[in-house]
Amino acid sequence: MKRSPSDLRPVSVVPPQRNSKGIALFVLALLANHRRLKTAASETEARALLQDLISMRLDGYSGAAWGYNFDWQSRNFFAPRGSATIVPTAFAARALIEAAREFHDDEYLSIARSVCDFILQDLPRPVSNDEEICFSYSPASNTRIFNASLLAAEVLAEVGTLTQEPELIAHAEKAARYVVNHQRKDGAWVYGTEPAQGWIDNFHTAFVLYSLKRVIERCSLPAEFQSSLERGYEYWKQTFFLADGWPKYYDDGPYPADTHAAASAIVTFIELAELDRESIKVAENVARWAITNLRDSRGYFYYQKRRFYTVKKPYMRWSQAWMLYGLGRLLEKSDML
Repeated sequence: MKRSPSDLRPVSVVPPQRNSKGIALFVLALLANHRRLKTAASETEARALLQDLISMRLDGYSGAAWGYNFDWQSRNFFAPRGSATIVPTAFAARALIEAAREFHDDEYLSIARSVCDFILQDLPRPVSNDEEICFSYSPASNTRIFNASLLAAEVLAEVGTLTQEPELIAHAEKAARYVVNHQRKDGAWVYGTEPAQGWIDNFHTAFVLYSLKRVIERCSLPAEFQSSLERGYEYWKQTFFLADGWPKYYDDGPYPADTHAAASAIVTFIELAELDRESIKVAENVARWAITNLRDSRGYFYYQKRRFYTVKKPYMRWSQAWMLYGLGRLLEKSDML
């Protein structure tokens, strides 16, 4: 379905539906747009979609949580439609936290604080000791996936800073230490600890870097964490990007060129600009390459450019939402230069 150059969803009777992670990414894009424009219209637009996101919360958990609107089979566990997982939940929380800061609205912060209850009470901890914590991907799994656990830590760190709760900060630091302790000597992180999770890819590395930077910043972590971030950033920058801006998908080859990888790279280069004076130029280079090579004349972005063909399907969550977020952040940053 994903790799076919033809869109098989209509003949397979796959219905168009709203996806909570996609909505969260669109909200993040609208918030970047509002920070740039500061108009009543841009605020109204962002708040309206935030309400849609809030209405998509799932019932039956200790706190606010979101999941996918379809059954999702990973390489290690199955998540039925409507079950909560940390990735859409963390991106929803990121949107709520940014909105709370921008609009000084306690409702958004209250819901984000509720996400912390979901993380601390509903997510299993396959690793938990005095020094380290690893949060699982979902309440029904015990996976040890580095970017997912660190996304949970990012939420705890951000909310703990705003609510001044040392317990949340302490849990975020332990989760960050677990990820730092599992960094390879060359600066890389594999996807997870299981034998089938030993690959290294662009956007999951970007997720680790983004969240680690946020946790370090909010929790005022010691120099060892900053050193890990810098080594990871150098590995990522040197490994995953060609000179013309092409964002490689995996560490060992350029294909497939993926809109999601390009967009998440733009966001992460902007987030880590303090580490590298060239990061904004690299983000612009990646954006320029994606617009030239992955954008349709009708305005949307393709799914992937593979070795012998291009998959031109307009996936909303995977491609359009991410690229709107990336370009929104790039416009916001460029406006500040």
